[in-house]
Amino acid sequence: MQIHPVAAFEDNYLWVIEDGRNAAVVDPGDAAPVQAFLESRGLALTAILATHHHGDHVGGLAALAARWKCEVFGPAGERIAGLTTTLAEGDRLTVPGLGLELAVLDVPGHTAGHIAYVGEGFVFCGDTLFACGCGRLFEGTPAQMLASLAKLAALPPDTRVYCAHEYTLSNIRFAQAVEPGNAMLAERKARDAASRAAGRPTVPSTIAVELDTNPFLRSASPEIAAAASRHAGRRLATPVEVFTAVRQWKNDFR
Repeated sequence: MQIHPVAAFEDNYLWVIEDGRNAAVVDPGDAAPVQAFLESRGLALTAILATHHHGDHVGGLAALAARWKCEVFGPAGERIAGLTTTLAEGDRLTVPGLGLELAVLDVPGHTAGHIAYVGEGFVFCGDTLFACGCGRLFEGTPAQMLASLAKLAALPPDTRVYCAHEYTLSNIRFAQAVEPGNAMLAERKARDAASRAAGRPTVPSTIAVELDTNPFLRSASPEIAAAASRHAGRRLATPVEVFTAVRQWKNDFR
């Protein structure tokens, strides 16, 4: 099995899972680059997986489903036209044509019904967890997002994190403002900057790397709490308060 990034729009990654001559696609916001990739490798699309309802994740779903007559999976808690199977936490699926087994996690926060797909050694997390960041809270609460991130953080450390956007360098710039003394963050910046300079994606990341460098997974750490409290101008007593302050800080960061 191979997992390929297909670039779309300004910074999206549409993930194609290839196994033999069959493929599945995760979050196809645009049908055209997915179709071009399939044709370039002689692949048949046998499944579509959606994590949430935003257009840059499902905009190409209908066209691909019509072209390939394939099954379409997505969150039970969101309205997405064209789904053939809806999923929620605790569900498991075997991806048609690939025999790939995935478990489903509910990870609300960015949207109300966002889900993630967890396989052996990898997770497709949409816009919940980013490399060195997390999604904006458009529909959920800080407490929901923090709980969702905790579910992902509890995956094995070597789990590869396939997020849906190339935001890494800007996220690192913010993370260094929050935690300037983090040596692992400085190493990550050098490594990921080199990847981008060479035209390579910075993702997938791993859970281990995120735990060491991502401020949104580190809300319980004294360093992040102290920085958030200084920025907020008051003492923040709980991880939810810290997370809320850091997320607002990021929203306003330039």
